Amino acid sequence: MRSAASFKLGLSHTADADSAWKVEAVKQVEYHVIAARNLFALKSTQLLDSCSAAPLTRGDRRLIIIDANVDRIHGDRIRRYFEHHGVDAHFVPMRADETVKEWSSVIRVVDAMNGFGIDRRREPVIAIGGGVLLDVVGFAASVYRRGTPYIRIPTTLIGLVDAGVGVKTGVNYAMGKNRLGTYAPAIATYVDRAFLRTLDDRHLSNGLAEILKMALIKSVDLFELLETYGPRLIADNFQGTSGELDTAATQVIAESIHLMLEELQPNLWESCLERCVDYGHTFSPTLEMEALPALLHGEAVGIDMALTSALGFLRGSLGSADLDRILTVMKRLGLPVWNDVLDKTGLLDAALADTVRHRDGRQRLPLPVGIGGHHFANDVTPGEIASALKLLSRKNAELGEPTVTRVAS
Repeated sequence: MRSAASFKLGLSHTADADSAWKVEAVKQVEYHVIAARNLFALKSTQLLDSCSAAPLTRGDRRLIIIDANVDRIHGDRIRRYFEHHGVDAHFVPMRADETVKEWSSVIRVVDAMNGFGIDRRREPVIAIGGGVLLDVVGFAASVYRRGTPYIRIPTTLIGLVDAGVGVKTGVNYAMGKNRLGTYAPAIATYVDRAFLRTLDDRHLSNGLAEILKMALIKSVDLFELLETYGPRLIADNFQGTSGELDTAATQVIAESIHLMLEELQPNLWESCLERCVDYGHTFSPTLEMEALPALLHGEAVGIDMALTSALGFLRGSLGSADLDRILTVMKRLGLPVWNDVLDKTGLLDAALADTVRHRDGRQRLPLPVGIGGHHFANDVTPGEIASALKLLSRKNAELGEPTVTRVAS
């Protein structure tokens, strides 16, 4: 009989009548976020060789799950790229929005992987689309044969700076935002601003909400960039048609990704539940699902940030001038700070209670400290929430509707 001493380090055995074994193992996690310029230009080789973990050579096969709208706009160009480089690419266009971010969409991706006969060691799935598609494909890849590698190519601003850079995947279930999900890092994410050229203003504003989130809790410098350039970047679709706007677009996207990864990297599996990147995500999951499809994800996050900024003001951690400055920037970025769903009795109290369940019984509610700082609260009361709502309603009326005016760059 093998003795306990012969086992490898990390496996211990007690040799009494009721034997027990303790297994300890560490898995190294590594993934890449790669800035790209015109990824699918025929002369570009970034997708072929910039990530050593997923080289792509002539004669290889790839299964490509692509958002149906992206396929309609960019599909011909992307197909020509793979044909030019001799890659046998099989495309599966899919509808991908919050109303279909559900288990049935996951099954469709699983069926595609199964029908393709994917080699899960050598043929990573490629997901091309917005945050919803990246989440669905990532979830499907994580559960197919207990883990299939995948590559993300986000095509929306929210995908570039948020959904494409972390390790979480998820789909909605029973009115629960991302109730089903896994931690499953992609091999690589390619961040290419060229896709933003065809995005409409609303979806650019949607992504800017997640950038503003990072600014409000971590960086006054990033906030000032948004304050100075935000509307012009929307008008320019982040394409950098002048040197000044190119620099601003690069700085805004790069800094928001860097700040996000700086927070995620030490806590990828969320062992610590006090996460400042949860700012804007306390009430918004319930708001978004309740108002579906009226609110986009970033719009719900924006309303959450407006509400918690009002809370911060009432608690004394945010000055009156800073509150007005934050709400003004939100409006200038085309983000709503109010939605009629907020009038629903008890909705926000229920939203906070649901979040508490997900944060191990405590609120762990990030609140702003000035612009660029934060702290966590665990004692917010329903009365405070009601007072913050009244203040926000008044401020919203004073500021008027959000507007983004197209101007020459």
